Amino acid sequence: MRQFTTGDLNKQVGDVTDAASREPIVLTRHNKPRFVLMSYEHYERMRSGMDPRGAHHLSEMPDEHADLFGEAIERLAKGEGYDDEP
Repeated sequence: MRQFTTGDLNKQVGDVTDAASREPIVLTRHNKPRFVLMSYEHYERMRSGMDPRGAHHLSEMPDEHADLFGEAIERLAKGEGYDDEP
């Protein structure tokens, strides 16, 4: 999720709102997350429950996804996957 400062919002409203039209963004103030800005369509999908993304318990995850998740956690535990990510 992209981040902008509240100052960026004041100075570059077009860039910030353009980014928010593609995905929710975080607005920070004094280096702390303060707000989330998103398109109205995204908000409506979230509000109506029509957004297929969500949090689920690990026991509900398909085995193939659980395996991938476990491998990723192991890599992160070893300190891999932070600086080598694009």
